[in-house]
Amino acid sequence: METTAAAAAATTTTVNGGLHSVEVNPLQLILNRAFALIYLFAILALFYHHTLKLLNSTNSFITFSISISILISDLILAFMWSTIQSFRMYPLTRKEYPEKIKNFSNNNFPALDIFICTADPYKEPPLNVVNTALSVLAYDYCPIENVSVYISDDGGSELTLFAFMEAAKFAVYWLPFCRENKIVERCPDAYFSSNYTENSETQKIKLMYESMKTRIENVIERGKVDDDYINEEDRQTFSIYWTAGFTHHNHPSVIQVLLENGKDKDKTGHGMPNLIYLSREKSKSSPHYFKAGALNALLRVSGIMTNAPIVLTLDCDMYSNDPSTPQRALCYFLDQKLWPTLAYVQFPQRFHGLNEADIYASEIKGLFHSNPVGMDGLRGPNYVGTGCFFRRRAFFGSPSSFEQPKIPELFPDHVVNKPIQAQEILQRAHYVASCNYENESNWGSKMGFRYGSLVEDYYTGYRLQCEGWKSVFCNPKRPAFLGDVPISLYDVVSQNKRWSVGLLEVAFSKYSPLTFGVRSMGLVMAHCYAHYAFWPIWSIPITLYAFIPQLTLLNGVTIFPKVSDPWFFLYAFLFLGAYGQDCLVFISFQGTFKRWWNDQRIWMIRGLSSFLFGIIEYSTKHLGIATQGFNVTSKVVDNEQGKRYHQGIFEFGVVSPMFITLATTSIINLVAFLTSIAQIYKGDQNLDGLFIQMFIAGFVVINCLPIYEAMVLRGDKGRMPTRVTIFSTFLAGSLYMAFAFLLRSV
Repeated sequence: METTAAAAAATTTTVNGGLHSVEVNPLQLILNRAFALIYLFAILALFYHHTLKLLNSTNSFITFSISISILISDLILAFMWSTIQSFRMYPLTRKEYPEKIKNFSNNNFPALDIFICTADPYKEPPLNVVNTALSVLAYDYCPIENVSVYISDDGGSELTLFAFMEAAKFAVYWLPFCRENKIVERCPDAYFSSNYTENSETQKIKLMYESMKTRIENVIERGKVDDDYINEEDRQTFSIYWTAGFTHHNHPSVIQVLLENGKDKDKTGHGMPNLIYLSREKSKSSPHYFKAGALNALLRVSGIMTNAPIVLTLDCDMYSNDPSTPQRALCYFLDQKLWPTLAYVQFPQRFHGLNEADIYASEIKGLFHSNPVGMDGLRGPNYVGTGCFFRRRAFFGSPSSFEQPKIPELFPDHVVNKPIQAQEILQRAHYVASCNYENESNWGSKMGFRYGSLVEDYYTGYRLQCEGWKSVFCNPKRPAFLGDVPISLYDVVSQNKRWSVGLLEVAFSKYSPLTFGVRSMGLVMAHCYAHYAFWPIWSIPITLYAFIPQLTLLNGVTIFPKVSDPWFFLYAFLFLGAYGQDCLVFISFQGTFKRWWNDQRIWMIRGLSSFLFGIIEYSTKHLGIATQGFNVTSKVVDNEQGKRYHQGIFEFGVVSPMFITLATTSIINLVAFLTSIAQIYKGDQNLDGLFIQMFIAGFVVINCLPIYEAMVLRGDKGRMPTRVTIFSTFLAGSLYMAFAFLLRSV
């Protein structure tokens, strides 16, 4: 995880408590800071050049507007570059020694509550959620009765509850099978898709899994739980809750204990973890705060029922890939030097099923891998919504100031001494899961997961660190968790648009990293969070650079220095330096050049689609215009889409305004590039003066190759819709004529 030059340097390792070590590379620090200093001087020289150009410009409004637009673009690029450098000021790597945990804990690990959230059985198939839950139910934890798995079903679906009733029955056989055979892949679907050992026991377990899978899928296909799938006791459960007036948006709280430690045993007589289904109360007259509200309901219900000091949050499609993962987290939580201010241990998001080139850059290597390493040398990585072990106390005020809940049972140090199905416990759990419980309370503001942004993960981690908490990045060689990736471009950009809206909600709030963050955590750490908060403003320079140089090129207007001008080399250095450093960092984190190329391509695509439309949606929302709000990303895999994805073919098969901007950009850049080549060939234009504009247009054209293919060469269902192509062609022509008219009117 180091560049070639840095790897050759000596490293310093510090061991803390024998459970983990910290490694810092001095040469890497020197090289990063030296490059940042040199590049900073180049940026200052660029703005000096801009100033000279503006002072010597004509009084023409259009030429002045072009110069100002390029200046604004460069200012934003410079700001975002400065925030990126914050991640590279003090990177460090860690290593854990989980084999030593038993010496510290005497085989009695602290209790662990695991939260898994789902919201829609048709976009998030219950079978996938079941696989995630089974993978963590089977953790190697001592004793296993200290583990409790909570399923939050925010869709209030009887289909999801049925799936987990089936999972509880299968777990009686699956958990001892994994333990006795020392299975590492404890997600059943992943295990039976691997090269597992064939024997009679394995075949028996596989038949059980296939039977469970068939029953769940049949119920999902029918859309209801028929009587022939459940016994009399389960039928009463469904009839109590799912009455005629029950809807996804208006229903009472549902809490169902599916497995109870101390009561339920596996087939070998060993105890089992708790498995609890929760659907919090919903009412159309009460705010629900999306996933953050669901997590806070889980935090309270689990506090009443088990109140474990450690909490793991997981996405419904992010299954455990290593049964020893909790021990790795405990390597930090059991360190008495870290414990007083340690809020959470974050594992990176990793994914299975990525195609070779990762065409949609789903790894998001900066967010999930390289940037957390840089933040770990400061106050710790940001929370990314899944694969994160929290200390429950961190949700109740700063390290030095405790925020008291309304009822003492929710205090982090409260000891639950009654069975989870005791009437008093269940009544209290239903009470804290009610939609009115948070009224006139500090939940979402000073306690729990924080409200105020669609990206509750980023915002919660940020606020916790502003309060004085720290975090740790744990990145073992074997991925701790593996998740699904979106296999269509529309799902990718839609998800990123939602993130963009949520990030802007933080950027322009009273808790903005540039103001509140700087005061609370210092300039460098605040700039790390500012990089994400202002992520969507990448769209401004990307959009301007995708249109202005090309439209001026079509009209023979020079806006950049000539190749013969010394200032040309400044532009070349700035481009090569930024892209070169980004490429080196990407490859140093076990990346490939092909994947890096797709990563920067998707950065451009996001800038012209999700970032741009995220800014628009954020702006309209604050003007009081209705917006879409929170949308669940579909986890359903279409066979044809899946086939095209693994062939490395982009998927455009829906009509979306975000695809119109992409298609319009590709058309204008292609026409500008080909026209300029033709004009130079005929001698009508001079390459010396237009080289930078031609280079930008050509660079965009190369990045847009999948778009051209989807517009012209493909006949499958994933091609660019004809309506989008026609409208984009018309829009590109209109932009050209409007720009030409403005230039000729000067």
